[in-house]
Amino acid sequence: MSEETPGFEEKPEVPTGAGAEDAAAEPKTAGSSKEEPAAPAGDAAAAAAADVALLAQLDQARTALNERTTDLQRLQAEYQNYRRRVERDRIAVKEIAVAALLTELLPTLDDIGRAREHGELVGGFKSVAESLETAAAKMGLQQFGKEGEPFDPTIHEALMHSYAPDVTEDTCVAILQPGYRIGERTIRPARVAVAEPQPGAAPKSEAAEADTPSDKDADAPEKG
Repeated sequence: MSEETPGFEEKPEVPTGAGAEDAAAEPKTAGSSKEEPAAPAGDAAAAAAADVALLAQLDQARTALNERTTDLQRLQAEYQNYRRRVERDRIAVKEIAVAALLTELLPTLDDIGRAREHGELVGGFKSVAESLETAAAKMGLQQFGKEGEPFDPTIHEALMHSYAPDVTEDTCVAILQPGYRIGERTIRPARVAVAEPQPGAAPKSEAAEADTPSDKDADAPEKG
């Protein structure tokens, strides 16, 4: 049997790095904790620069949006003007075509009018003539020119002149050929005979004043 030295006990061997690991594994106490370091000033400057860049991009986007909106409004206005111009030209071309067609029919309408005046518009010819006049009226053709109306050189063409004691202004005393118009457009003036007042005759206004008794004549006493 081996002899044991009294007063000494055997201890387990401990690895050399065990103490450092145990110390690191121990929880930190309140007194031993340290505060986190503050963010460096460079990060704040970078964030501010990023905000400025974003604002600049936003301003550019708004400017581009305003420019595109203005361009769109201008294009829309130009398109509306184009549509109005095309519609106006279409109406004008239609009126010109209708006027050209009806102008070719005027001699036929004149023949129908003369036949009516002489009592020759009878039978089937009467029905055809009335149908033609109705179709021309539907296309906008209007006849004008009446005896006794004042002479207007813008719508009348004087083929004959004479003097008459019973007129006080140039007057159409006979309609040789009626005039025709489409809306406000005259396609043929009325051809008329015009009577003028007698030379030296008082104008209409002066003649009316001459026929009206004056105040002095009205106030004068009657002679007995």
